[in-house]
Amino acid sequence: MARRAWIGAAVVVACFAAACGGPQSRVAKGRVAETIDQSPDRKRFLEAIGIGASDPALPTETQRKALSRDAAIVKAQYEMLSMLKGVNVEGGITVQRAIETDSTLEARLKETIKGAEIVKSEFTSDSGCVVTIRLPKKRLEDLMAVRWQ
Repeated sequence: MARRAWIGAAVVVACFAAACGGPQSRVAKGRVAETIDQSPDRKRFLEAIGIGASDPALPTETQRKALSRDAAIVKAQYEMLSMLKGVNVEGGITVQRAIETDSTLEARLKETIKGAEIVKSEFTSDSGCVVTIRLPKKRLEDLMAVRWQ
């Protein structure tokens, strides 16, 4: 009887973990998927991905992976900044327009994006990398609230 309870508990935990499994995998069998879902809105977070590669002539796999991951992080940050510039804020003004009127906003926004959480790094068989980053919407709301006060 106790064994059934443990098995039941394990099944519940496994189902919960699968439902909250974090960002989806974008690499299968060592290759980047042909189609990538880039839906940025994930309830309390915004998500962006970046794909990076390195010089295949580098002498070690570790060097290639390190550089491709760095490139993927920078690309993901760029994608997130591009996405956010089109977001409408108070009164229908876009973030891009707000940046044009407040020179410090862009620097604060870039700093916020640099602080985005790296939630997944996946390597391909050729030492490329796909990185998923996410940024809490609350952090952006706080940033923009400071701007509009």
